[in-house]
Amino acid sequence: MAETHVDEPKQRPKVGVGVIVTHPDHPNRVLLGIRKGSTGEGLYGFPGGHLEFGESWEDCGIRETLEETGLKLKNVFYATVVNAINVEEQVEKYHYVTLFVQGEVDTSYKQEPENLEPNKCLGWKWVDWDNFPPLSKLFCSLRIFKEENRYNPFMKKSG
Repeated sequence: MAETHVDEPKQRPKVGVGVIVTHPDHPNRVLLGIRKGSTGEGLYGFPGGHLEFGESWEDCGIRETLEETGLKLKNVFYATVVNAINVEEQVEKYHYVTLFVQGEVDTSYKQEPENLEPNKCLGWKWVDWDNFPPLSKLFCSLRIFKEENRYNPFMKKSG
């Protein structure tokens, strides 16, 4: 009989949701913040966070955006997904399956973002999609999203 042994538990990827926030008064711009106090500190990222048990991707995006910026979203939909793996730069290995959703600011509620989590973000600003920060300044999942160039939130959807 073959000898059996127990392997160390394997790490599993986590599930994150990034939110591409658009605004009718800021054409061709998306909301970006600079991360603070966690993995990717000093890098640009979209609002977002962890998918909670039983939560839809869209509901996660709505919740995270409201918690972080105070903005309510409407017309939220799935945009794309990336498999974000970064084992070289991190002391703690990073592997997230990051789903990106897109939503528009509901201007009947509030027009502009507030930094509601100053311990996690330096602040929010509207950034032109065609004049984005360099890849080296983007958080891992956003960098992969832009490198793969698989999605443009301002391209008309054919239907």
